[in-house]
Amino acid sequence: MSMFTGVSIVDGDKQSSCDTSAIYAGDADSGYHLLMVRGYLRTKEELPTGESARTGLFTMGGHDWYVEYYPNGINKDCADFISLDVTLLFDDDDDPFDMVVEAKVSFSLIDQVGKQNLMYICQVRKTSTFSSSAICWGCDKFVRRDALERSSDLKGDCFTIRCDIMVVRKDSKSQDALADMNQHFSNLLQTKVGADVTFEVSGERFAAHRCVLAARSKVFMAQLFGPMKETSTVIQIKDMEATVFRALLIFIYTDIFPLREEEIMEEDEMSGVMEEGQEDKPAKDEMTLQYLQNMFVAADRFDLQRLKFICEKRLSEHIGVSSVMYTLALAEQHQCQGLKEACLKFMQVQSPSCLQQVMATNGWDHVVSTYPSVLKEIIAKIALNRCK
Repeated sequence: MSMFTGVSIVDGDKQSSCDTSAIYAGDADSGYHLLMVRGYLRTKEELPTGESARTGLFTMGGHDWYVEYYPNGINKDCADFISLDVTLLFDDDDDPFDMVVEAKVSFSLIDQVGKQNLMYICQVRKTSTFSSSAICWGCDKFVRRDALERSSDLKGDCFTIRCDIMVVRKDSKSQDALADMNQHFSNLLQTKVGADVTFEVSGERFAAHRCVLAARSKVFMAQLFGPMKETSTVIQIKDMEATVFRALLIFIYTDIFPLREEEIMEEDEMSGVMEEGQEDKPAKDEMTLQYLQNMFVAADRFDLQRLKFICEKRLSEHIGVSSVMYTLALAEQHQCQGLKEACLKFMQVQSPSCLQQVMATNGWDHVVSTYPSVLKEIIAKIALNRCK
C-alpha cells in the first residue's frame, strides 16, 4: 500500500515560498507526496529558467527526500516546459561509497486531490540509483506550459502534482540467485544441451527446449503441446528475421531485454576503437527504432506481454517527427493503446510546421490509406489542443 507522506504548497502570491506539512511514513517502502502550486502565473514570473521552488523534507523508505519545481524549465533546452526533480538527502555520517539507494519514481498531474485522478504521468519504470554522485532524478519535460495553461488541470490558477517513490529493498542472496538462474538458462540456450526442438528462421537454424518455450509463451505452448502441435523435425518461422528470433529466444531464457548485435559489439570493442565505432547518429537511431519495432511485433506474435511492454516503453521514448506515423500504425495494428496514446499526444503538442513535416512522411500516407479512423483521432486531438 502506498503511504501518504504529506503535502507541500508553493504559493506564487507569497514570492513562490513553499510550506510543507509532512506525515511520518516510517520505513514504508512505497509512498507519495503532493505538491500544490497556487498562483501558478506568479510562480512563472518570479522563477526564471533554472530557478526552482523547493519542498520541505518528507520521509520515505527510511530516507529523507525533497522535490524541486521549475516553472520555466531546469535549463534552456526545456524552457517551454515545467521541470521536476526529486532529491535524496544524504546524512553527513553516511559513507559516500557505501550509501546507495535504489528507487522507482513517478510524477503525476492530478485534477483533484481528493479523487486523485491521474491526468499526466512522467515515470521511470526501471529502477534509478541514488548515490552521493547522483542524488536526484528529474523529469525535465514534465508538461509543456502552454498545454497546461489550455487544459482543465489548471483550475483557479492552481494545479497539483503527485510524486510517487518506491524504494527497492535489495536482498543480496536472492539477487545473486536470480543472476545465477539467468546465467544458467543462458548457458542452456547456448550449449543446446537437452534441446529437443529446432526452428528455421530466414535460413538459419536454432535449437531450443520445448518446456522452456511453452512455460514462457502460450503461443509456443499451443504450437508444441496443443492438439494442433507441430510434428515436423524442423519448425519453420516465416516473416521474421533471424536476428529478431535469436533476441526473442534470449529474452525467453533470461528475461533480459537483448541489445542489438551492433550495440553488443560496440560495448565489447569500446576500448581502442572509439573513432571507428562512431556511427552516424541518425542512422544509428534508425537501426535502433527498426529493431524495437521488429521486437514489438515478435513479442505480440508470441504473446510475450512483458517483452511487448518493454518495447512499447522504448518505442514511446523514440517517437519523432519522421517516425511517429509508422509507430502509430504499429500501435493500431497490434492494438497497443498506450503506445497509440503516446503518438497522439506527441502530435497534439507539435507546431504547425512540425505537423507539415509529419504529413510529408510516407508513414502519413500509410496511416491515411490503411487506418482512416486514426486520422480522425489525430484531427480531433489537434483541434482540441487548438481550442484550449
